[in-house]
Amino acid sequence: MTRKNLARTTKRRNRGSGRLKQVLVAAMIASTTGCGLLDKVKPGPHDNTPSYHDNYGMQIEYPEVCECNTPVSDAAKQTTEPMSLEDPSQMPSLELTLEEAVQLAVQQSPVLRSIGGTIVSAPATTQTTYSPGLVASSPNQGTEAALAAFDAQYTQQLFWNNNDQPLNRQAFAIPGSPFVVPAFAQSRGATFTNELSKQTMTGATFALRHVVNYLNTQDPSAAQQQFPSAFTGWVEAEWRQPLLQGSGTLYNQIVGQNFGLAVGQYNGVLIARINEDVALADFESGVVGLVSDVEEAYWGLAQAYRVLDATVKGREAAQQTFQYQEVRLDVGAGRSDEEAQARSQFYQFQAQVESALGGDTGLYALEQRLRYLIGLPATDGRLIKPTTQPSDVRVVFDWQSALGQAVERRVEVRRQRFNVKRRELELTAARLNYRPRLDLLAQYRWRGLGDQLIGDSDGAQFDNLYGSITSGNFQEGQAGIEMSFPVGFRLAGVAIASAKLNIKRERAILAETELRISHDLSDAARRIALTYQLLETNFNRYQADLKQVEVLRRRYVDGNDNINFLLQAQRQVVTSETAFYTSLFDYNLAIRDFHQEKGSLLAYNQVQLAEGPWAAKAYSDAQRIGRFLEPRENPGSIDMTRPITSGPFDPAQAQATTYIESQPATFDMINDPVSPESPSDAMDSESEDSMNEGLEDTKEQVEEAGKDLAGLLSSGLRN
Repeated sequence: MTRKNLARTTKRRNRGSGRLKQVLVAAMIASTTGCGLLDKVKPGPHDNTPSYHDNYGMQIEYPEVCECNTPVSDAAKQTTEPMSLEDPSQMPSLELTLEEAVQLAVQQSPVLRSIGGTIVSAPATTQTTYSPGLVASSPNQGTEAALAAFDAQYTQQLFWNNNDQPLNRQAFAIPGSPFVVPAFAQSRGATFTNELSKQTMTGATFALRHVVNYLNTQDPSAAQQQFPSAFTGWVEAEWRQPLLQGSGTLYNQIVGQNFGLAVGQYNGVLIARINEDVALADFESGVVGLVSDVEEAYWGLAQAYRVLDATVKGREAAQQTFQYQEVRLDVGAGRSDEEAQARSQFYQFQAQVESALGGDTGLYALEQRLRYLIGLPATDGRLIKPTTQPSDVRVVFDWQSALGQAVERRVEVRRQRFNVKRRELELTAARLNYRPRLDLLAQYRWRGLGDQLIGDSDGAQFDNLYGSITSGNFQEGQAGIEMSFPVGFRLAGVAIASAKLNIKRERAILAETELRISHDLSDAARRIALTYQLLETNFNRYQADLKQVEVLRRRYVDGNDNINFLLQAQRQVVTSETAFYTSLFDYNLAIRDFHQEKGSLLAYNQVQLAEGPWAAKAYSDAQRIGRFLEPRENPGSIDMTRPITSGPFDPAQAQATTYIESQPATFDMINDPVSPESPSDAMDSESEDSMNEGLEDTKEQVEEAGKDLAGLLSSGLRN
């Protein structure tokens, strides 16, 4: 290099170093002054160009989905104008028994509705009839997904390659020339690999592998090759059998797809089976809640009819008293304060009737709640009329039998027992993981070489690859053991400790669940005894208040008592009648609560849970596969994992734990109830006749007083 070139190079380097220094200084200034310098940079043309996507990133849009009409969606769209204060006696009725209501509720929709449900605000937590099937078909939780870990796997690869590589040696020199032709290597090739492998339930892995390589080379060092292009390949079989960690049917059925990947994570067949059983328990719990809500809504509606009937009777009695006072006041025989008191009580009962009709706990609101649970439109011009008579006889439960059923048949107990079983299996797998990995490995291979891949053999050796492989002249074998383990087994030890704590936690929750259930069952039994006693007490109170009203009415008509006593008695009889019917329906709900607490509510309401029909193809596949399955001649000699469950369980099976004690016929009026369609016609006939007689007597007294007054006036005028 000349001096001139050297100086030019040095100057260029110094110039580059100066530019680097300027960049570093600018970066330091920008880091100390923030974005101040950047803010002075004028925006370029791209900054002023509006984008097509401006104002669209977070814009609220309406989804477009495929919709189909269902009975539920049709019921939502066919709802008529809601009712508020219409006369229920003028509306057509829809007579419905409790059994029919429960049947409609469990058949109308795949969604398990609830009174206080959050289907609109939290639809992801809603139980449906699809929930167990979703768990069974889940690629992460279902049994089929867990069995997929043991399916045979087929893999295949095919690659082409072209290599052109210079070599670090001379090939030859051109005579009379200083140039030397360098050496190089050119080749074209392909690689084909396919493999069929399968993991067994005992942990063993079998593989059958086939590899074919093709190479066409022009490497000068390969001048001694027999063929310019050749096929090489082999067929091999491999067997790997774990002897310690990873071995055994039980371990692989617990661990599943995470075998050898993550300690403490289990998704095997047995865990997946428990997941499905837990999903079924959750579904059963949802059905129990639905049936409970339907019964509560049904008896609540029946109670609303009774309360409305009692309130209407009180309003009619108050209206007659008010009219009676108006007549007395018109003829000068009454007092204005008594007339005002009677008027006030009439409007008080009128407000109660309106609240009993359209209030939050009124007839129409409770009727709409029952409509929602059984899948009917909110309003359709008809009024549901409960026709099932409430039970008014004493029901006595055998306590020991009921308690035993509660701690065995409650769905919450069975669900928690499945959780305990899961933790027990996880502890077993964690203990089996606390071992080194020791595998027995065996391979056997048939090799071959051929000028062609497949061809007619002309007697020459290595004419084609497959002919060479099938000849069996080149065979290889390998056998040995492979061992690996983490020193100290720290992660495996932590997994065992965690599994022990988990199983202790689940067992503690199971014990606490049984204790809580026993307390709830005790409360339900006490509530049955209390509500029945209140039923008798409130009935006697109601009868006494009826007699009191009758006596005070006659005393008031005769002028022997103040109107305050009569008005108070009229209010009291409505209150006592309402309390009587409230205790009656509370008694029926207490019976429901006892059945729910001891796990027999589905049997009590005759609800059966069954799996839906499968596709026709599934039945044909089961019949075809069943032909290849033979029963075991000696099942006891076969080593099998312990079963997860002890057998099928029917939550709707009837349990004989009650007997009915005959009750004296003091509640005959309950068995022949007043029709809820016409509460205004249900007034006590004796009370109405008595009040009418009082009004007639008052009119006669007023007419006689008028005649006497007219006679006195006429005699005075004559004098």
